Amino acid sequence: MAERKEISIPVADPTNPYAIPAAMPSSADKNPRSFSVEDFALPSRKLDDWRFTPVERLEEFASVFTPAGQVQVSVSAIDGSDVPSGVSCVSIPKSQAPAGTVSKPNDRVSAVEWNSGADAVHVHLAEDTSVPVLVRVHSESFELDSLHLVITTAANVHADIVVEHDGDARLAEGVEISTGDFSEVSTTFIHEWSDTSKHVGNHRIHVGKGATLRHSVVTLGGQTVRIRMDQDFGGEQGDLTMLGIYFAEPGEHIEHRTMVVHNQPECKSRVIYKGALSGQGAHSTWVGNALIEPTAPGTDSYELNRNLILVPGAIADSEPNLEIENGNIVGAGHASSVGRFDDEELFYLMSRGVPEKEAQKLVVAGFFNELIEEIGIPAISEHLMNTVNARLER
Repeated sequence: MAERKEISIPVADPTNPYAIPAAMPSSADKNPRSFSVEDFALPSRKLDDWRFTPVERLEEFASVFTPAGQVQVSVSAIDGSDVPSGVSCVSIPKSQAPAGTVSKPNDRVSAVEWNSGADAVHVHLAEDTSVPVLVRVHSESFELDSLHLVITTAANVHADIVVEHDGDARLAEGVEISTGDFSEVSTTFIHEWSDTSKHVGNHRIHVGKGATLRHSVVTLGGQTVRIRMDQDFGGEQGDLTMLGIYFAEPGEHIEHRTMVVHNQPECKSRVIYKGALSGQGAHSTWVGNALIEPTAPGTDSYELNRNLILVPGAIADSEPNLEIENGNIVGAGHASSVGRFDDEELFYLMSRGVPEKEAQKLVVAGFFNELIEEIGIPAISEHLMNTVNARLER
C-alpha cells in the first residue's frame, strides 16, 4: 500500500493575504495529530474539544494502560453463514501496515488507545460481497480494554460491513477505514452497550479516488460514549455520506464529532445526524466540522444535525462548523436544531384516536425512519427501529 502524506494545512507567504493557498491556519482542523500521548493535554472542560464532555467519567482513558483482553471479535455473514469468499480477518501488529496508515490519533484518548496494546484486527475485502459482512465486538467485562480495528477494501469493490458492539465494557477503540479507488462501500457501526458501559472511539477514514463511502454510526446504549471521526479524500470525485442516529436516556452522555476534510477536487460530502433525548440528565453532543482546503475546487458539502427532546430535563449540544478556503466550490452549508415534539403532529394523531404514547412513538419513528432507510441494510433496519421503540417504552 502506497504511503499517504499526513493531512496538513497549506501555508503561503504571510505577507500576502491574497496568496493561494490561504496563509491562515485552519480553525476547523487545529488539533495536532500524533501517535505520542505527550503531544496532547489531559482532557479538561477548559479545552475546546472537551468542553461538552463529562471528562470526570473518562479519566481512566487519559493514560496508557494494559488492556484486559476480554473483548471478543468475530466475523461472519450477517445472515449467520460463513465468512464470504474474499473476506479475511487476521490479527496484525500495530507496527505493520495497513495499521497506522490512515492519518494519526487526534486527541489524547485516541493516542492512549494506540499505545495501549500491540495488535490490531485487520478486516480486508478483496472482492464484492452479496451479503453484508458482520463484525461483532462483544464484551462481558468492565475491565479496562482496548481494540484497534482496521477495515480495508480493494479497488472497485462493492460491499457492506456492519460492526456491532454489545455487552458490558469500558473500551477504548481505534478504527481505521481505507476504501479502494472507485469502490462503493458502506460501514455501519452499532453501539448497544449496557447502561453502565463506557466507550471512547476514534474513526480515521480515507476515501479512495472516485470511491463512494456511506459511514453510519448508531448509538443506542452506554453510560458515556464519545466517538470522533476524521476523514480525508485520496483523489478527485470521492463521495462521502456520514449518517448518525443516537438515543440518550437519563444520566447518559452520547457524543459524536465529525471532521470532514475536503483536500481533493470535485468531491462531495453529506453529514446527517439525528438524535432523541429522554429524561433528566440525558445529554447529547454533536460537533460537525467541515474544512474545504485551497486544493479542493468543485467541492459540494453539507452537514445537518437535528435533536428531538422527548421529556424535559434533557440537554442537546449542537455545533456545526464550516471553514472555506476555496472560492471555487459547488456549495457548502450546515444547519442544526434542537426542539421538542411538534404539537401539531401529536394533535393530528390524537384527534384521530391514537393514544398519546403511541402518537409519540409514531413521531419518533418518522423522525428516525428516513435515516434508517438511508443506511440501506434491510437486515438491520427492523432491529434498529425495534430498539428505538424499546427505549421509548422505558
